[in-house]
Amino acid sequence: MEYNDKIKHSVKRVEGQVKAILRMMEEEKDCKELVVQLSAARNALDRTIGLIVSTNLEHCVREQIEKGEDTESLIQDAVNLLVKSR
Repeated sequence: MEYNDKIKHSVKRVEGQVKAILRMMEEEKDCKELVVQLSAARNALDRTIGLIVSTNLEHCVREQIEKGEDTESLIQDAVNLLVKSR
């Protein structure tokens, strides 16, 4: 699968958040602030996972349809990936 600039940008944003979290730890920031940033990073990762799964699903479904094959298992696999990521 090809990963477009939108997906790469999402991962880079998470990378920036994680670096900021490490910096906050080194600066011994308040735990409440740290948890807020950790939660934001987790949410950003969750959104990125959703983006990757949905983009991949769309691509794979189109291929299956072109081949005249069933798409049910692909959709179930995508749902399972999303459930496992939570």
